[in-house]
Amino acid sequence: MQAIFDLVRDVPDFPRPGIMFKDITPLLADATAFAACIDALCAPWRGQGIGAVCGIESRGFIFGAAMAQSLSAGFVPLRKAGKLPPPVVGMDYGLEYGLDRLEIGIHAIEPGERVIIVDDVLATGGTLDAGRRLVERLGAEVLGASVAIELGGLNGRSRWGGNSPLHALVTY
Repeated sequence: MQAIFDLVRDVPDFPRPGIMFKDITPLLADATAFAACIDALCAPWRGQGIGAVCGIESRGFIFGAAMAQSLSAGFVPLRKAGKLPPPVVGMDYGLEYGLDRLEIGIHAIEPGERVIIVDDVLATGGTLDAGRRLVERLGAEVLGASVAIELGGLNGRSRWGGNSPLHALVTY
């Protein structure tokens, strides 16, 4: 996945001082590289009977919706607080630079449905873990997760719970 390394741009001190933000917009703008990225993100899940791809707001929506289409699955947004109509359930979690909350509509997935969680970047792991716990709360079977980029130095993988796999295309 050399295209990810070549097309992802580092933005220092964004959104706060001391954070090195990984800007994926150049990757998204390159049709060939983006298609290859989606194919690679979907590869571990083909033939697994995925019912829903749960994408984390907001960049996880981009990857998750494209993956859902490719996997012939539904797309379920995991949104920040107050963005979904009720009834919803939520989960608070910590970020590398603060606290936040994810929510899901209680009718978005069925108990026992086979789902994967998708985001653009795995940093400290709080967001991905919150997404997993949130869909498990609704009774879904989380088969695993996929991210385009893992920031290895932040050890976010250690927060991924359970025995399901966590796939990252590239690690910085």
